[in-house]
Amino acid sequence: MGVVRLSSIMRNCLPLSAINQIKQTHTQILINGFYQNLTLQTDLILVYSRCSDHLKYAQQVFDRMTDRNMHSWNILISSYVQNSLYHDSLRMFDEFLKTGLRPDHFTFPSIFKACAGIGDSCIGKVMHSWIIKLGFEDHVVVRSSLIDFYAKCENLIDANRLFGKMVVRDVVVWNSMIGGFARAGFSEEALFCFKEMQEEGLKMDLRTIPSILSACGKEDDLMKGKEIHGQVVKSLRFSRDIAIGNAIIDMYAKCGCLSNSRLVFKNMNDLSVVTWTTLISSYGVNGKGEESIILFEEMIAAGFKPNCVTFTAILSSCSHSGLIHQGRRIFNSMSSDFGIKPGIEHYACMVDLLGRFGHLEEALELVKNFPGEAAASVWGALLGACRIHKNMEIGEIAAYQLFELEAHNSSNYIALSNIYESVGRWDNVQKLRARMKELALVKTPGLSWININDRVFRFFQGDVSLPQMKMAYETLDTMSKIMMLPQGYE
Repeated sequence: MGVVRLSSIMRNCLPLSAINQIKQTHTQILINGFYQNLTLQTDLILVYSRCSDHLKYAQQVFDRMTDRNMHSWNILISSYVQNSLYHDSLRMFDEFLKTGLRPDHFTFPSIFKACAGIGDSCIGKVMHSWIIKLGFEDHVVVRSSLIDFYAKCENLIDANRLFGKMVVRDVVVWNSMIGGFARAGFSEEALFCFKEMQEEGLKMDLRTIPSILSACGKEDDLMKGKEIHGQVVKSLRFSRDIAIGNAIIDMYAKCGCLSNSRLVFKNMNDLSVVTWTTLISSYGVNGKGEESIILFEEMIAAGFKPNCVTFTAILSSCSHSGLIHQGRRIFNSMSSDFGIKPGIEHYACMVDLLGRFGHLEEALELVKNFPGEAAASVWGALLGACRIHKNMEIGEIAAYQLFELEAHNSSNYIALSNIYESVGRWDNVQKLRARMKELALVKTPGLSWININDRVFRFFQGDVSLPQMKMAYETLDTMSKIMMLPQGYE
């Protein structure tokens, strides 16, 4: 059996990930003395890397190669990225650079994905300078991966700048921008970007829809959400996608339409832990904690094992509804019944639950028992509870921990200042305000918004910059006067 035949056999195994046949072919290569053939070695790396459970064999073949070509390096670097082993991918890239080879247009997209995966913007920016020097900045795939990297790292200024310079923009690069805006909380910009994409004649795909639905939910744009849902129903490919189904459930819940969320859930052909978790969370954020617990129990009875995110959702639901006893029971069951060690987010939920309803000493004890150093989210939940219940002693403990963890977060100083005000400690209020002035900390004003005719209007307290504000204040003033009139005088 010759080299060409063996190579052909392995390439035919690629779509099927037929590991047994791959191993048999590998044996034939060894028997026939072809192991040092560069083509066959590269083919072996390729077929092993496509089988995620056998990536170690690809690495072993690569380690034994005496002459490594560019293709073999790119395959292995890309394979680690595809399996979310971002640190391993960057380690391989570092070894690659030591050989003196230059990365090409196949190398950079993988490296940008790895940088985005670990949230390392520094390495990504260095790679950006490299592609400029090597002349790859105008390569469509390289630029698309660079935009995706910046968008995932929430550097939307650079992402948008590069996006604007692209002459040809496919749905992949549009998805990067839409997803980037949606993740960063710029939902209005995400919806505007989607509108522009449609105006250029491009159709949404499986990746576009969840991002747009997320933006619709955050902007409370039920009409646009229903429009997207209608398009999903018309497409068999979209309607069978679990991720899209989950996004529709979440969108309706954020728009306050729980009955629609439940209906979508019932009509889904395939359910996953994520689907159950999405519905549990949907009921929780709408103050339906008891229904969330019923769903949680139904999920377990159906044979689904809750994960860390599920427990965060159910504990948060308990917190929103004041279900202290149930919350304690579920928190304790994480390790005892499911073998899951509670994380920072679970402790934060429990502290929030206990603190909201006045169990501040128990909440503080829980924080102190946290394995390791408690995060800002945990202390923040405790400080928020102390503000509600005007507990200065525990509030000071939480606040001073936060001053260390988040030195420039003004909200922590304001929360403690409000506690001092509530108990009449004006001397402490003055000291705290003086300290904020020293640190140049400014309070971020509260923001409200309203959607009128598919346009979102944002305004701050006392804001009179918008032309409509005068009319809004006059209307509110009239409503207040009417409400104060005795019954029968309207």
